[in-house]
Amino acid sequence: MPQDNPFANGSSEEFPGFPGITEGLTAAETARIAGRGLWAADGTVDPDVVRLAQTLTTAVLDGNGDPEALLPAELAASVREVRGLAVPAYHRVEATDGIRLSAFSLRQLGPGPHPLVVVPAGWTPFGWPLFLWSYLALARRGYHVLAYTPRGLGIPGLPSTSEGFVDVAGPHDWADGSAVIDFATDHLAPSVIGFLGESYGSGISQLVAAHDDRVAAVAALSTWGNLATSLYDHDTRHLAAVKALLGLTGGPVETKFDTANQEILADFLADRNLDRVVEWGLLRAPESYVLLTNENETPTFLSNTWHEGLFAVNQLLTTFEGLDVPKRLNLWIGDHAAPEGPGLIGTEPDRVNLPLAEAYAWLDHHLKGERNGVEDWQQVCSQVMFTYVTEPVPDPGTGEPTGENRIVEEAYREERADWGRVTTGVEVLGLTGDGAGGTDGRLLPAGETTAPSEVTGWRRSFLAGVDTEATVMDALMKTGQAERAGNPKTYDTRKIDRRHALVWTTARLTEPAGRGASGRRVRGAPRLRLTVRSTATSACLVAHLFDVAADGTARIVTHEPLNVYGLTPDQDRTVTWRLQAAAYDIPAGHRLMLVVDSKDPLYGDASVTWTQTTLTSPEEAPAFLELPLG
Repeated sequence: MPQDNPFANGSSEEFPGFPGITEGLTAAETARIAGRGLWAADGTVDPDVVRLAQTLTTAVLDGNGDPEALLPAELAASVREVRGLAVPAYHRVEATDGIRLSAFSLRQLGPGPHPLVVVPAGWTPFGWPLFLWSYLALARRGYHVLAYTPRGLGIPGLPSTSEGFVDVAGPHDWADGSAVIDFATDHLAPSVIGFLGESYGSGISQLVAAHDDRVAAVAALSTWGNLATSLYDHDTRHLAAVKALLGLTGGPVETKFDTANQEILADFLADRNLDRVVEWGLLRAPESYVLLTNENETPTFLSNTWHEGLFAVNQLLTTFEGLDVPKRLNLWIGDHAAPEGPGLIGTEPDRVNLPLAEAYAWLDHHLKGERNGVEDWQQVCSQVMFTYVTEPVPDPGTGEPTGENRIVEEAYREERADWGRVTTGVEVLGLTGDGAGGTDGRLLPAGETTAPSEVTGWRRSFLAGVDTEATVMDALMKTGQAERAGNPKTYDTRKIDRRHALVWTTARLTEPAGRGASGRRVRGAPRLRLTVRSTATSACLVAHLFDVAADGTARIVTHEPLNVYGLTPDQDRTVTWRLQAAAYDIPAGHRLMLVVDSKDPLYGDASVTWTQTTLTSPEEAPAFLELPLG
């Protein structure tokens, strides 16, 4: 603790320290961590990143120590710089029901008042220390900072763990956010208050702002708008996402959640009482409170990824469109927390992390009144997959390629005045019925069909309940983190088992007039219509769109599952659903491939193994793929 207690009333506490942080990090160790994101190969937080965060926290809070005893010179210099600007302190903030929340503050030393940024921690067992580097960055920009761990999250024994049960961004969390504001008002006397959140903290930030008009601006990264449709949409449970989240609370379900929330989670996992689960999710959806946000006139910055595995992008688009306030939506290559993660945790101290820098700029404009270009931003900015330029990474010992790439020129971005202007037209592709003997059907533009019989009247079947090579990703977060770094997953389309999937492809795409070198510029959410029947009473259809190169290898553009229940064997049902939105340039000479199978590890599916699913295209409801272009 610093010798000068920053709060005269004793609201700060002695920081007890982290178990095992007895030795410092060397320059070689931090160099090894550099450039990595949050996620380890199994989708948990990288242990080296945790050690970096906890060591940095210890160095910041040890006011009598030399930061170079724990950190390499560059990081130690950053700590000394911030100590010259602000006083760090550790707190336990008491909520209205007596629960004590672990918190950390940086109080500006210069004459005030100063703006405050409140940072609810993300959904990890390590709480507020994980993003300590970003608090230092905010302090350098002149902000008081107050970060806290939402109730119930954390590992018992860690000082960053908060008391109580996890409320999953429920009413207790909204009230806790207001209690944190009360604490900050009493002890920091800020001029104005903003919230910055990542993941779980981003949803809490939006919800607190909707219910507390003292919040003057929000920056929500890797965020959700509708928790209900994030977890359950198109009658499909996003099962892997929930299981991953349950593994990141810091303890078993029975110790982390109260009885009511345990029942909801059990219902979700058991595929029962899903109406009740949806009601529970809507209570926790910022989308449910957009009218309150609009009444409060809270400027809201939202950020997400095209291949988001936890909070798929379409649900956020609906929320964004409902906001009638100053707003911004950034969409990036990657998966959850991949774009801003390195900037939050400090694994790239020498690089500007653009996703995070723009969030800071948003706060600077709306909390400090800076004219920094934010006033000229358009509402939507999309990074286009995978338009970066890469080069092979050589082995440092042999100089031979490692098989990994690094980005040498960033992917380009497109701004639009609003989401409605992202898509400027559509192309409707008909699905043909050829494909007997395991060959592929064709996707035909409307002007290329020689007769209606090519795209109607056909019937094709596959054996359901068996997954294929057409999986969405290898692992939550990790696959998207790799694509963010220049290494998108590559598929060999020849390995997709046509006994358990149906496939349609276009001819090689030619360059449309006036559209540059792209065969197609996909912008927005594709729409698919099929007619289905099954020998079972339910079926799952997982639609994938691939960009296929001349050698048969592919990258995924987008996907979306749909479960269909209440089927009567030998009777058809027509279904239409939207795939997740995308910004993707398919190069001229490549082909677009549609794959429909019945399983994916991300989802709970309604398929019955070894039953037969049949797709058809009747004349009264022809099958089509509607491709949004921009």
